[in-house]
Amino acid sequence: MPTISMFYGILIRMFFYDTDKHNMPHIHAEHQDKVAVYSIPDGTVLAGGLPPKKHKLVVAWIEIHQEDLLADWQLAVNGKKPFPIRGLDQ
Repeated sequence: MPTISMFYGILIRMFFYDTDKHNMPHIHAEHQDKVAVYSIPDGTVLAGGLPPKKHKLVVAWIEIHQEDLLADWQLAVNGKKPFPIRGLDQ
């Protein structure tokens, strides 16, 4: 699962062919031992959870980079490596 971004200790990843469990465009966000799955279109949590401050950062990042994330999603579901996306602290 490629890491497409990192910021404030949060890793953002996107799986290849990951449409079985969450049948919509989404990312996986990891911070320390916590993992959450976020919908790309609206930033809602599909599974798991992050601490509140980290959650707010991820939701803001999704909103800023929604177009890039949807383009990466199309690459990933077709088995291609998604492109890196800038973090919030860059």
